[in-house]
Amino acid sequence: MKYLQKCCVLILAVTIAAIALRLPRLEQRPMHGDEAVHAVKFGSLLEHGLYRYDSNEYHGPTLNYFTLIPAWLTSAARLTDVSEFTLRIVPVFFGILLVLLVFLLAGGLSWPAVIVAAALTSISPAMVFYSRYYIQEMLLVCFTFGAIVSGYRYSQSKTVKWAILTGIFLGLMHATKETWVIVFGSMLIALFLMLFTSYLQGESISNIIKVIRPRHLGAAALTAAAVSALFYSSFFTNPHGILDSLLTFKTYFNRASQNQLHFHPWYYYLKILLYSRYASGPVWSEGLIVILAAAGFIVAITRKGAAGINFHLLRFIAFYTIVMIVSYSVVPYKTPWCLVGFLHGMILLAGVGTIAVLKLTRSVLPRTLVILILLIGGAHLIWQAYLANYKYFADPVNPYVYAHPSRDVFTITRRIEEIAEVHPDRKNMYIQVICPESDYWPLPWYLRSFPNVGWWDHVDENTPPAPLIITSATLAPQLTMKLYELPPPGEKNLYLPLFDSYTELRPQVELLGFLTKDLWDSYQLHKSELVHD
Repeated sequence: MKYLQKCCVLILAVTIAAIALRLPRLEQRPMHGDEAVHAVKFGSLLEHGLYRYDSNEYHGPTLNYFTLIPAWLTSAARLTDVSEFTLRIVPVFFGILLVLLVFLLAGGLSWPAVIVAAALTSISPAMVFYSRYYIQEMLLVCFTFGAIVSGYRYSQSKTVKWAILTGIFLGLMHATKETWVIVFGSMLIALFLMLFTSYLQGESISNIIKVIRPRHLGAAALTAAAVSALFYSSFFTNPHGILDSLLTFKTYFNRASQNQLHFHPWYYYLKILLYSRYASGPVWSEGLIVILAAAGFIVAITRKGAAGINFHLLRFIAFYTIVMIVSYSVVPYKTPWCLVGFLHGMILLAGVGTIAVLKLTRSVLPRTLVILILLIGGAHLIWQAYLANYKYFADPVNPYVYAHPSRDVFTITRRIEEIAEVHPDRKNMYIQVICPESDYWPLPWYLRSFPNVGWWDHVDENTPPAPLIITSATLAPQLTMKLYELPPPGEKNLYLPLFDSYTELRPQVELLGFLTKDLWDSYQLHKSELVHD
């Protein structure tokens, strides 16, 4: 009983740590462009009950539908009622759920190992950072692990409820993001490798496979298909979405092989995890997890160094992790959040590896040294998680920050809102945003309360200029020509700069703002009145 009580206390402590690192100040980081795209897409679902899966953009529908829950709980009826907290609480929830799901593997990986794995999941800088990101990645990792946990529990109980739950998680995986095909393929390869190594060591493969009952397998497959179809069909309002969910892989693979903007070398993810330092920023490393994961992998292969382990489960996790690392490393298209899938596998192995290392160091001095290293390494992970999320949350020195908008987006938004206060139409004033290749995200999110914003990817000479214009610095010459050279005499309007200093959307992506002189004069008068008041 005392042992169980200790475990419960540790579970509570790990959960509190996960919440404490993930929940505070969700609004402080500027919305990433991808977050803003998903947020605006969600707005259509919230306001009109309309969602149509787009096989070219946006990924799967689960993120949008699960966001309805916090939106309803906060009585949000329109996108303008939705805050960053409302959106980001969704990945936060699944990030915390990911921590708690580990405890369902206690019978397969041992209680000490799952507690360590849960603790590492709680404090991993990458896991914390992307649990606060309004994108699909944390949902995909959570659903994937849910499928693994449910599949393992089914193998032990042989009850249909775990088979159905496995199917639910598999269906949610498919309905979340196209990269589920890499994850599911890795799971199948890992299962084959686990069976093959068991065969090489003299085990009967038929005895392992016979735990799966055909009717339960069928129930899982049907459940997975039903859950996926439910989401992709927008709850039966768009049946074509089911077909689109299959056709999308053509678009996905073309993009992964052609979009060189996001091409990185094969070691990109491993470098982020092992060692990163940019400019005068701090040293970033989750090397402790990588090293302990390697120890866990050795345990899985040798079957030595751990007690109370289901080695079929451990080997499956080991092979799954390796195949995921190789798969994501081989694909040239890389974004840093994709690493959380195989990082979670590493963390599970690290839990086993930690206990194995402690058991190997039986004398007092070596064990004390190992414990000290583990405590210092854990404290360093917590410190990095704090720095990544609460100090360098939008700074390029943070390796988890990728093509991220700068905090200048807050300045841009605030200045536009100040100008709207003196415009006769208030927030209904006409605004033009002009950026090449529609590179103006996340501004549509921040200007969501302005209904009359025109979004352009070029300077249109035939469109009358708005009283307030935001443009990329690269288009400034064309805009200047439109404002001052094309209009006939007597019809030119003087425009003045909107911003007082250099303003950027992202590092090295400068934005310029212009407003008419009469609007500028009204703004300056309003400011002076506020000062005197």
